[in-house]
Amino acid sequence: MSETIPASLDTDLRALLADVLGLAPARAAAFTAQTPLFGALPELDSMAVAGLFTALEDRFGFVLEEDEIDGDLLETYGALLSFVACKRGHG
Repeated sequence: MSETIPASLDTDLRALLADVLGLAPARAAAFTAQTPLFGALPELDSMAVAGLFTALEDRFGFVLEEDEIDGDLLETYGALLSFVACKRGHG
């Protein structure tokens, strides 16, 4: 995790993923920056992606633009955390 990303943001994102995807909190807590997400987590299917994006916007107070959404965004936990941090002005 980058030093510029607040630990609270990491904690909040893990909690959001656990809540939206129905993951055990311990499972989300075990994610590393390299943990693959889309295509690796059965809970994160194409139907769950829209709900996750809505939850990200609501929880973190930003708007996802269409041109920001691509396969890289959900490739790994680290990629998603970095993206959210950037949107929140921490990157």
